[in-house]
Amino acid sequence: MLLRLLLKWVLDGFALLIVTWLVPGFEVANFGSALVAVLVIGFLNVTLGLLLKVVLFPLGVLTLGLVFLVINALMLKMAGALVPGFRVKGFLSALVGACVLAVIHVLFAIAVH
Repeated sequence: MLLRLLLKWVLDGFALLIVTWLVPGFEVANFGSALVAVLVIGFLNVTLGLLLKVVLFPLGVLTLGLVFLVINALMLKMAGALVPGFRVKGFLSALVGACVLAVIHVLFAIAVH
């Protein structure tokens, strides 16, 4: 169980680095910063992100889930403001980054299972 959690953490760090290479406006200083950013993004998603997703669920249904991508983009933008060595320059970069990160997470999940 712990090994799987560590593997997911490392893969999420790599995913963040891949997003940095693919999306202009994402900056990660090094792999350590990516790992810290993954922890902060996870914490934000579990706390504030979850609250926003519950409150905005009806809007999420009406927009076919697009509002949840916006929430994920906001979490990335907030993490960029909190983590030294990780920066997201604009909201459009955060939105595109959230989409790319979602695709990479699906690909990693398929590869691991």
